[in-house]
Amino acid sequence: MSNISRSVLYIGVTNNLERRVQEHHSLLIPGFTHRYLCTELIYFEDTNSIIEAINREKQLKRWSRVKKDVLILSLNPGLKNLSTSLEMT
Repeated sequence: MSNISRSVLYIGVTNNLERRVQEHHSLLIPGFTHRYLCTELIYFEDTNSIIEAINREKQLKRWSRVKKDVLILSLNPGLKNLSTSLEMT
């Protein structure tokens, strides 16, 4: 997740991407994403297990901002908000 200016990145794990993005959009949950208005989904990955997801989250959090930006831009060069393509119910 990122903010509108793309100056902040948030990395997290969820078992329901649509629900979690909606929670970020609502800004009802206090914390980092609320404080920095991280309401834009600019990158996500699917994994086969929660253990794999947690390990990947830890790996990405250790990366530099530059390395994260290269990864994100390789799959979303326009830094578009991908949540608009999710089925939000």
